[in-house]
Amino acid sequence: MLSISRLASGSVFVLVTALGSCSGPGQPTDGRRVFRYNQPESLTSLDPAFARNQANTWATTQLYNGLVELDDSLKPGPSVARRYAISPDGKTYTFWLRPDVYFHDSDVFAGGKGRRVVAADFVYSFKRLLDKATASSGGWIFRGKVIEDAQGEPRDTAFVAVNDSVLRIHLKEPFIPFLGILTMPYAYVVPREAVQRYGKDFREHPVGTGPFRFQEWDEGNAIIYHRNPTYWKKDRQGRRLPYLDAVQISFIQDRKTEFLTFMQGKLDFLSGIRSGSRDLIMYPDGTVREDFKGKFRLQKVPYLNTEYLGIQQDPTNLRGEGANPALRDKRVRQALNYALNKPEFLAYFLNNVGKPGTSGFVPASLPSFSQQLVPGYTYQPRKARELLAAAGYGPGRPLQLRLNTVAETKEFCEYYQKKWAEVGVQVQIDVNQGAAHGEMVDNGRAAFFTRSWLGDYPDAENYLALFYSKNFAPAGPNKTHFKNAAYDQLYERAKLEQDVAKRYELYRQMDRIIVEESPVIAVYYDEVVRLTQNNVQGLTPNPMNQLVLERVRKD
Repeated sequence: MLSISRLASGSVFVLVTALGSCSGPGQPTDGRRVFRYNQPESLTSLDPAFARNQANTWATTQLYNGLVELDDSLKPGPSVARRYAISPDGKTYTFWLRPDVYFHDSDVFAGGKGRRVVAADFVYSFKRLLDKATASSGGWIFRGKVIEDAQGEPRDTAFVAVNDSVLRIHLKEPFIPFLGILTMPYAYVVPREAVQRYGKDFREHPVGTGPFRFQEWDEGNAIIYHRNPTYWKKDRQGRRLPYLDAVQISFIQDRKTEFLTFMQGKLDFLSGIRSGSRDLIMYPDGTVREDFKGKFRLQKVPYLNTEYLGIQQDPTNLRGEGANPALRDKRVRQALNYALNKPEFLAYFLNNVGKPGTSGFVPASLPSFSQQLVPGYTYQPRKARELLAAAGYGPGRPLQLRLNTVAETKEFCEYYQKKWAEVGVQVQIDVNQGAAHGEMVDNGRAAFFTRSWLGDYPDAENYLALFYSKNFAPAGPNKTHFKNAAYDQLYERAKLEQDVAKRYELYRQMDRIIVEESPVIAVYYDEVVRLTQNNVQGLTPNPMNQLVLERVRKD
């Protein structure tokens, strides 16, 4: 068993006394086969219906599976579904399930033995996601996509178990990224028996199909998973996965303590490096300082995240100084773009972690991205002054704006403030709590604001949906309330276009409109930075920043 012990710092470590149930015959077990990672952000649920943030997503990924999953190149491929087919009209998806996938052993099942997963389990899981009583944040993955009744609600026939092994999903119109959406944790399969037994407490009594089984949750201190000895996946040599015996998740909130714990070898990896630690181990050019070379591995890959500044286009809910009409002048928005030296910003603040936002809104990690075909804004302060003068602003009439942000990005905003001042724009920074900031942005009460968009699935449509006029916030992701008829037409064409090259060209046309109209300033395209202990093998980062541990080893 595993017992949890607390350190004086508030962190935790695992004392492995025995893990006989997690290891095969003849396999010695010790602390080297326990993978330890920290989760500084709040983890609220182990129910995939609530996997709305990285903390919940990483934790549920170890416990559950879906019909399909992303491969190393972020393309959807088989998982619980051994194969699938899409009808010629793009509206019917058929999945043939593997016969050897079982839920974890649990007393919710007869005899305590996990039963086989069947198509009806996916029907139940998907309908549960849409059920208002569940109160899941994930119903959007099906709403507006599967067939609906006259009231706009998904029909009972949207998900059909043809038999135990065959599942069909019916869409109301083709939606090219749909397979990618099905790889999200929201679409993981759960057993009806466990949900009905535990109700809302299913969050802390998870029963899945994944490589690890839930063992213990000492809330706020640690979560322990054990190896699933009957996991259905095997490696190329026919050995059953996973290789690890256990996973420990700790909850050290202080980033300095987290970094120190990693450097002491008590964590196996870190994702993301905060400013103080970043400067300690990395030079401004992003390379590792001499003192730290060889002590761990540093990996850096493009991330499906665009950090941006949003400019509200709808004055309806703006009040006082926020109602300043200047930001609805395209020339002003373009000038604000030209005034920022994005490469300088990245070098100074982020040790060149990330790429300057000198193209459109779609990040560099997606295959449709093209700096050449979608040229954005470079640092041209002279051009910024010319545009401001054309809009009627200058030394005799300085432009005055307010920028809403949160404490974490205040220092960044002070840099933007300085660069804008150099072209004659006076910007006041308003710092709000995270929840208040989000509420102001979602309800159109912030004229100018900081924001980021982390992709839900690896397709540019997920980013371009932020500017579709039918997606206005707070119901949808269009925070700026951008509205453009030509853009909407391209978006609707792209959703139906099955030819990849043609769809990518439509995406680029849309992104060029965003560059021209500038409802946002793309500051930078983020990168995933991971520190991994040298004895960890098989943990590879990808642009989704997933944490997949089923093939990880510890030497």
